[in-house]
Amino acid sequence: MDRRSFIKNGGLIATAVPLGMAGSSKAVQRETAKRTPSESLVWLDTQPNAELNRGAVWGMPWAQGELDTEHALMLINESGKPAPMQTWPMAYWPDGSVKWTGHAVCKAADLGPHFSIRRGSALSSMKELSNTDPSKTEPSKTELSIHSSADQLVVNTGSIQASIPKQGNFIIGEVQREGQTIAKNAIFVGSVQTEPNGTDSANSIKFKSDISAVEIEQSGPLRAVIKVTGEHQREDQSQWLPFTARLIFFAHSDEIQINQTFVYDGNEQEEFITGLGLQFVVLQRDPLYNRHVRFVGGNNGLWAESPKGITGLRRDPGADVRRAQIEGRTTPPLEQWNPRVKDGLHWIPTWNDYTLTQLSANGFVIRKRTKEGHAWIDADQGHRAAGTAYLGGSSGGVLFGMRDFWQLHPVQIDIRGAGQPESEATLWFWSPEAQPMDLRFYHDGLGQDTYEQQLDALNITYEDYEPGFGSPVGVARTTEITLKITGATPSRSHVTQWAQQISQPPQAACQPEYYLNAGVFGGLWSLPDRSTAKKAAIEDRLDFQVDYYHGQVDQRHWYGFWNYGDIMHTLDIDRHVWRYDVGGYAWDNSELSPDLWLWYSFLRTGSGKTFRLAEAMVRHTRDVDIYHLGDFKGLGTRHNVQHWGCSAKQLRISTAAYRRFHYYLTADDRTGDVLTEATQADSALSTVDPIRKLPNTEAMPGTDRIQVGTDWSAVAANWLTAWERTGDPKYRQWLTQAMQAIGQHPQGFHAGTFGYDINQHRLLPAPDSGPKVSHLSAVFGLVEINAELIQLIDIPEYKAAWLEYCRLYNASAEEQQASLGEVFNNHLRAPHSRLTAYAAAQKDSKALAKRAWQEFNAQQEFAGLWQGEPWLVQQLSGPDVLNPTTEVPWLSTNDAAQWGLAAIQNLALVGDYLD
Repeated sequence: MDRRSFIKNGGLIATAVPLGMAGSSKAVQRETAKRTPSESLVWLDTQPNAELNRGAVWGMPWAQGELDTEHALMLINESGKPAPMQTWPMAYWPDGSVKWTGHAVCKAADLGPHFSIRRGSALSSMKELSNTDPSKTEPSKTELSIHSSADQLVVNTGSIQASIPKQGNFIIGEVQREGQTIAKNAIFVGSVQTEPNGTDSANSIKFKSDISAVEIEQSGPLRAVIKVTGEHQREDQSQWLPFTARLIFFAHSDEIQINQTFVYDGNEQEEFITGLGLQFVVLQRDPLYNRHVRFVGGNNGLWAESPKGITGLRRDPGADVRRAQIEGRTTPPLEQWNPRVKDGLHWIPTWNDYTLTQLSANGFVIRKRTKEGHAWIDADQGHRAAGTAYLGGSSGGVLFGMRDFWQLHPVQIDIRGAGQPESEATLWFWSPEAQPMDLRFYHDGLGQDTYEQQLDALNITYEDYEPGFGSPVGVARTTEITLKITGATPSRSHVTQWAQQISQPPQAACQPEYYLNAGVFGGLWSLPDRSTAKKAAIEDRLDFQVDYYHGQVDQRHWYGFWNYGDIMHTLDIDRHVWRYDVGGYAWDNSELSPDLWLWYSFLRTGSGKTFRLAEAMVRHTRDVDIYHLGDFKGLGTRHNVQHWGCSAKQLRISTAAYRRFHYYLTADDRTGDVLTEATQADSALSTVDPIRKLPNTEAMPGTDRIQVGTDWSAVAANWLTAWERTGDPKYRQWLTQAMQAIGQHPQGFHAGTFGYDINQHRLLPAPDSGPKVSHLSAVFGLVEINAELIQLIDIPEYKAAWLEYCRLYNASAEEQQASLGEVFNNHLRAPHSRLTAYAAAQKDSKALAKRAWQEFNAQQEFAGLWQGEPWLVQQLSGPDVLNPTTEVPWLSTNDAAQWGLAAIQNLALVGDYLD
C-alpha cells in the first residue's frame, strides 16, 4: 500500500503495534541485515516545556533491510520506560523494508532531553510496555477519537471536543471543554480591492472560506489530521484563492494546530488583497473585570489587561482584588471589595476592542478603544511581537498564536467585543492596516520585446525577462496557527512559555551518526573531523558560512510575507548591500543548491541553527518559488528581484531534491503535498521549453526535449521520491528506462539533450552529434540524486556513463580530447571537484582523489582564503550603511552553496588524501 492507503486503513500504531503490510519482501534475509546503531534522539534547540503538554512529530530513517513493516517499534524515554507513540511508514527501500518512519507523541516533554526508539517483536514489545499479560491491558480512556456524521466530524482528544463542518464557511464549528462551548465559528476571512494604493473601504470586497471537502488523513490514536479544502467566496459569490487547511489534534491535548496554505489565482493588475486571516468567536461568561486580554511581545514581554480595569483607580478595590485581576485569577466576591469601587464599577469604561499591528520586522503597536465610533488610544509598542495572544476570562478562553509572526509581516491581531457575550478574535496573516498586497511585475519590460533584446538585457542585469512570465498566479504561502482551549486564564508565565513553543516548535532529531549509518540521501557526507590542520580549516569555514548567513537574515532584514526563508544571491560591494534590486542577483530561489548545502550541513553536525535556516528556506521555496496551478504549474522560477519575476521557469527550482530532506526529517504534511505535486512536474516540459531563447538547430525525436543535467536531475528526484514514498513500481520503471537511455547513448551524460515522451515518461535518444557540456548540469542536485540512484538501482551502463562524466569534467585538455574528441571549458572547477572525488571513491583511484583536492583549491573565489590565510570580514556602520552589518565581500551564495557541498562531499569521499 502507499502511505495514504495505509493511513486510511488504520495502519497507524501506538507503542508496540506492528507497522503492517506495505510491500514487505520476504526474500530479504532480515537476520543478516546490517543493523543501524541504536542511538538516542534529542530535541534540536527548543526543549518541550513540561508544564505545557505539547505534542510533537518527526521522521526517522532505517538502514536497508533493518525494519520490516511487520516489526514493532518502542519509544523509550530518558528514564528507560516505554512511552506512547504513533508511527507510520513514510518511505521504503527497494527490497520493501521501511526506509523512513513518521512518529508522533502527545506529551513531548515526558520523553526528557534524550530518548530512543527500539525495534522488537510485537509480543515482546507489549510485554516490555505493560509488564503484564497484554490481553489484560486496558486501552487508555483518553485516546483521541473521531466521530463522523452526515454533516460534520467531531474530534475528541480527551480534553476538548471540536466539530468540523463538512460544508459551509466554518472550518471549525465549535470547540467544547468539559462540556462547555469555549469557541466557535472559526473561518478564514479577507478583503480585496481594485486599487493598489491605500485601503479604500468603498472599493473593498470581503471574502470568506467556503468548504468543498473534508478528509480524515490520520485518525489517531495519538494524533489526528483533518484536511479541509476549499476556496474563498466573495460577497458576489465568486470563488478565488483555493486553500488547504489541516487541523491537527493530539490525544490528551487542549490545542488545535491549523496549517493553512492558499494559492494566489487572481489578476494581479486588478486584485489587491487588503486583509487575510483566521477569525473565531470566544464565548464570554465571566464578569467584565474577570475577563482578560494578553499580547506577548519579545523577550518574554507581556501586555496584559482587562476590559474592565480595576487598578490605578482613585479608590482602591483591595490588594487581593487587584492582585487577582493582574494574575488572571477570579477576583474575590464583590462583597469583599471596597464598596466605593464596587458601587462605582459602571463608571469605569469598558474597553471592547484591541489591536496589535506588526507592519515591519522592527516594530509593533498596541491600541485599544471602548467601541466603534470612538478614538483609538495608544497603549504601548515594542520591537517584535511573538504573535501569541489570549482572549477569555477566568473560567476559560482561547490562547492563540502564529508561527513566524513578525518574520512574516505585515501581520496583526484584532480583538473585538471583549466586553460582549461573544467576543471576536482575528489573527491576520496580511494586516488590513498594511498597504494592499501588490504582486504586479516591478518594471514595464523596458522595451524587451524580442528574444534577442531579452538576451542582450540579460548580459547587463542578469535578469531573464519575457512579457507575461513574471506572473504570481500559482504561488502559495502557508501559515501555521495554534489555538489552545483553556479552562481558565493562563498564568502570565504560561502565556509567554506558550508563545515560545508556538514561535519555534520543539523538533526531535536523531544523532548525526545515526543518519550517516542509515545510508539515506546517498551517504555523501561524513562527520566533522578536525584531526588535521587542513581539515580543521575546512570545518571552520563550513561553520563560518552557516553563521554568516544566519546573521545576514537579521542584519539585512530578509523578512516579510513573501520573502522570509529565502536568502539573497550576490553582494553589491560598492553600496554594501545585497543586490536586492538588480535583476537576477536578488532573491536566490535555490540557485546552485543552497538548500542541499544546508541540509547536508545539518545531517553531519546536528546543528539546530543550521536546521532552522534550512527549514525556513524550504517553507519558503516549496510555496513561493514554485507554481502550484496555472500556466506554469510544476515549474519553479529562477532568481530575481521578485520570487516569481524571472521568465526562466524550470524544473531545477521545483525539484523534490530540495524539499525531501525536510519532509523525511519532520513528516511535514504541506511539504509532502508539494512532493506529490512534483511527481507529474515533467509534464510542464511541454508547456515551457527552458532553452527556447537559444539557437536550436538539432532535431529531437518526439515533440518535447529534456536536458540530462538540470531537467533530468529534477525529474529523477521527483520520481525517486514518489517511488520510495509509495512503493509503486511504475516510478522505478520510469527511472530504469531513463537511466538505460542515458547509459546506452554513445555520449552518455555528454549527450546534453534527449527527446522526451511526456505521456510515457520516456527519454528518446537523439542522434549522436558530439559531446555537449554545461557547467550548470551537475549543480542542481544531479550529483546527489545520482549517488542515490546508483545506490538503489543497478544499471551498469548508467553508472559507467556518470563516472565518465565525473572523471572528464575537470580533466586536462589532453584527457578530454582523447576521450571526447574535443575540449570544453570546465567552469565552476572547484564545485565540480566533488565529481572527481566521487569517481575516485567508486574507482578506488588515488590519482583521482589527489586531483579532486587540487581542483578544490584551484579557484580563489571558491577557495575563499580558507587555507590558513585571514578571511576578509568587514564590520560596517554608518554612514557607510544604514544599519550596522557584517560583510564578506568575497562570498556569494553560489560560492557558499557549491563550495560547501564540495567540501562536505570531498571530505566524505577522499578525505584521507587532503594532506
